[in-house]
Amino acid sequence: MKVRTIVVDDEPLARERLMKLLRAEPEIEIVGEAANGRAAVDLIRKEKPALAFLDVQMPELDGFGVLTELDESERPAVVFVTAYDKFALKAFEVHAIDYLLKPFDKARFQTALRRALDHLARPQPDKVQEQLSALLSELRPTAPQSDRIAVKTDGRVVFIKMADIDWVEAADNYVSLHVGKDSHLVRETMTNFETRLPRERFIRISRSTIVNMERIKELQPMFHGEYAVILRDGTRLTLSRSHRDKLQQLGIA
Repeated sequence: MKVRTIVVDDEPLARERLMKLLRAEPEIEIVGEAANGRAAVDLIRKEKPALAFLDVQMPELDGFGVLTELDESERPAVVFVTAYDKFALKAFEVHAIDYLLKPFDKARFQTALRRALDHLARPQPDKVQEQLSALLSELRPTAPQSDRIAVKTDGRVVFIKMADIDWVEAADNYVSLHVGKDSHLVRETMTNFETRLPRERFIRISRSTIVNMERIKELQPMFHGEYAVILRDGTRLTLSRSHRDKLQQLGIA
């Protein structure tokens, strides 16, 4: 069975070159291409590829943002395509299946492809996802953090302290900030907003939910590895199976 593969790069020539190299490989079935991160997320969810050649530097939603938007169960094995500096390459060498440093030749491409196919031939999805999560933690760019956020509401601008946010919910191209009995819509992706939140206070418990850890009252085990997250005001949220690695951050071994 051929390996379902996609190519993601915002540069048309770079994307076509990768497609040409992949078409010459008998083990590969190309099931799609994307020119930006947002299209890549949609493509991965639709086609469920086993392997992705993913450009890191893309406008709006970069390669790291693509992976952060996806649950661990949705992420394919990844060969990163990058022009990163030597410092960042050390992280790729430790945590990634492989990477292609632009510009690369055919021999280097085939080395990366063989390595990815070897990983897929001896399935170890948990280990691969642990590697990707570690890489994201080390390299994902973080925005300068502020202790408050400005929100436009009914023609006014309301300033909300980050510490006052109870939980955050994805709402299409917006995020909904739940603050006590009030909620406020902010036009921003969940991934971008997550980088603005203090990591020592907020934790992402599912693809669409971030919670203030100080608001959590208790956790209740559910079926299939999920947990009910009960907040102090009685709100009931769900920690998804794909985010079980966050239990350690909550003090659960």
